[in-house]
Amino acid sequence: MADNKFYGGFAGAAGYGAAAGSKNQSVVPEAKKGLDQFKEEVAAEVGVQVPATGYWGNMTSKECGTVGGYMVKKMVEAYERNLAGK
Repeated sequence: MADNKFYGGFAGAAGYGAAAGSKNQSVVPEAKKGLDQFKEEVAAEVGVQVPATGYWGNMTSKECGTVGGYMVKKMVEAYERNLAGK
């Protein structure tokens, strides 16, 4: 496996994902408040209890995945509507 270009050239390279120990950072920091509100709205829609503290680290992977997946679905739908001019 040592000669596999994927593992040697990308996944193990510094600066890529959890393997490099990086933290998630917003591309547009000004959007954080809006995205947090959007996450709470989506959580309510899919029936996931929003943590009172705002800390999602104690939530199950299933709960977080449900919220995140539905957020992505809604963002893709909005982008497609924008492309279609609606």
